[in-house]
Amino acid sequence: MKLAILSCSPKCYSTRRLREAAEQRGHKVKVLNTLKFAIDLEEGRPNLYFLQKELSQYDAVLPRIGASITYFGTAVVRQFEQMDVFCANTSAGISNSRDKLRSLQILSRHQIGIPKTTFVRDKKDVMPAIARVGGAPVIIKLIEGTQGIGVLLAETEKSAEAIIELLQSQKQNVLIQKFVSESKGRDIRAFVVGDQVVAAMRRVAQGQEFRSNVHRGGIAEPVTLDKEYKETAVRSAQIMGLRIAGVDMLESNTGPQIMEVNSSPGLEGIEGCTQLDIAGTIIDHIAAQINFPEIDLRQRLTVSRGYGVAEIHIPDGSEYIGKTIQESGWRDKDIIVLTLNRGTTVIPNPRPQRQFEIDDRLLCFGKLQLMRNLVPAKIRERRRPHVHQLPELPVAEEVRDGSNMNDDSFTQPEEG
Repeated sequence: MKLAILSCSPKCYSTRRLREAAEQRGHKVKVLNTLKFAIDLEEGRPNLYFLQKELSQYDAVLPRIGASITYFGTAVVRQFEQMDVFCANTSAGISNSRDKLRSLQILSRHQIGIPKTTFVRDKKDVMPAIARVGGAPVIIKLIEGTQGIGVLLAETEKSAEAIIELLQSQKQNVLIQKFVSESKGRDIRAFVVGDQVVAAMRRVAQGQEFRSNVHRGGIAEPVTLDKEYKETAVRSAQIMGLRIAGVDMLESNTGPQIMEVNSSPGLEGIEGCTQLDIAGTIIDHIAAQINFPEIDLRQRLTVSRGYGVAEIHIPDGSEYIGKTIQESGWRDKDIIVLTLNRGTTVIPNPRPQRQFEIDDRLLCFGKLQLMRNLVPAKIRERRRPHVHQLPELPVAEEVRDGSNMNDDSFTQPEEG
């Protein structure tokens, strides 16, 4: 594998470890300064130049995009994507996670614990917003802060109002967030690679500091997460669109609550704490994706007009809950279930005897109009269903096992 690591800091611990891990495994690897690229665009031929020379071919890219260069960095990653180079984290995933407001907006529609948060601009809305998150004390966050910078604890409503007014006068966008008192001064960092948590640590603040970041002097200890915390971390990374992520969670009385999903998590703290070769795990994951890539449905499905692929959600109250796929009668309607997504589990070619459960998400192939009719009326009124007419279908992230999407995928033996 020929791998490019996008990083402006080739000597930092994380970049060095990733390069060493790739070289130890016999891969060709180069660290390329993200800011030294030029993006060339012309009809039918997206291209990249590096140090004024046309970039050679790479099998994969591992982005390490710093917050200060998010816009240009994600543009470079997006260009690699247009050139059909595998990117360990996508440009959309990086953009989603980098903006704290955007990431919480995306997570809020899912059954994922997050601290109650509000975002306002009008001065008159500040005090009502503080009341809605539970009153003082509250956490005030800059939307694009990192490593604990721009995170403030306001002990009273008056101090919160003054801090917010000051920050807004400096053209800063801020979030007002509920203070989870039982988790004061500590949090969990779960390191997600693919669909697994490969390491986790608890970070504990020192002295009067309420921020637990290692960069703020916090100390770290290895921790073994239970199933709920692992699933929450993996689901959050997947919802953001990230294959590699550091997921920060608070330990609240009601379970894990997501603070942040980091697309370029540092390795030094967690490798030192856990003594695990996380860099090697990342490289192995990328190599596996290159050797056995995800399938692009646009290239593999040639279908008649009116057919396509759709994601169908089974909400609470659906008539299909408790029924099996066979009992649903979908097959008789020319609708085939390709994969069933349940929590963090992806079940390819589910058996006809498998029962539907609340919040199942099904990737189906069939007649688009019939699949539209499966979406409950209230949901159709509120938003358009995820139905795409081929060949404009985007890559289905849910389809990860290429062996289930060969040319005979619609007639091959089902699961089990």
